Amino acid sequence: MRHAAQLLKRTSLALLDLVLPEYCAVCGREGSYICAECEPDLPPLRKPYCFLCAAPRVPQLCDSCRRVAPAFDSVRAPFEFRGGARDIIHDLKYRHVRIAAPYVARLLAAYLERNPYPVDAYCAVPLHRWRERSRGFNQSALLARELGRLTGAPVDDTALRRVRNTRPQVSMESSGERRRNIAAAFECASDARGRRYMLIDDVVTTGSTMSACAEALKNAGAANVWGLAFARQGRFGDDDDADAGDGVGGLWV
Repeated sequence: MRHAAQLLKRTSLALLDLVLPEYCAVCGREGSYICAECEPDLPPLRKPYCFLCAAPRVPQLCDSCRRVAPAFDSVRAPFEFRGGARDIIHDLKYRHVRIAAPYVARLLAAYLERNPYPVDAYCAVPLHRWRERSRGFNQSALLARELGRLTGAPVDDTALRRVRNTRPQVSMESSGERRRNIAAAFECASDARGRRYMLIDDVVTTGSTMSACAEALKNAGAANVWGLAFARQGRFGDDDDADAGDGVGGLWV
């Protein structure tokens, strides 16, 4: 009975995506999920930012990465998690607006075109099967598949699996607490030896989840693991409307 109810919920959400008109996630104007007037106003992640975890308004290296070096080679995001970018993530992650995924993927593909990097496969940050079953989909997997379709890069759906159903990271107040919560939550389920992966997620808060995923892949022999998310949240205590710095561009370091 429970499985049937979850299947009905997923089917209903998919049908709603097809029949409902699209409204701009930022201004509400009908016609496109992100309208031409609002898209240029999405808040870019601008320099300075931590060159490892992309924490905004941090020159060179943030305190968290100094204390505990993340397992990934670097993480990047085209936008800060505020304003319109936050609205889009909330639509995709909490309101089940799956039509957001192709638009987010298009913006990620445009970012990668400006900031290319050689990878062998995209890999979505996995949800635990119980949480994915409850939500009806994994938003990161949707983004990875759409991004792969747009760029032609392969998507490895089997590379990672989540073996522990951890507490939601959003409930944690510190990066240390998030690291402890997510430790050993992932394992590599395929042959990663010598491969270069790009982890795909919707939002990065502290980088703890990305780092745990990268650790699992590197323990299995991955040569490089980078991370890409649509938005990067500011450091704890940052004001949502704080001014950003300037300019994003260049190769990842």
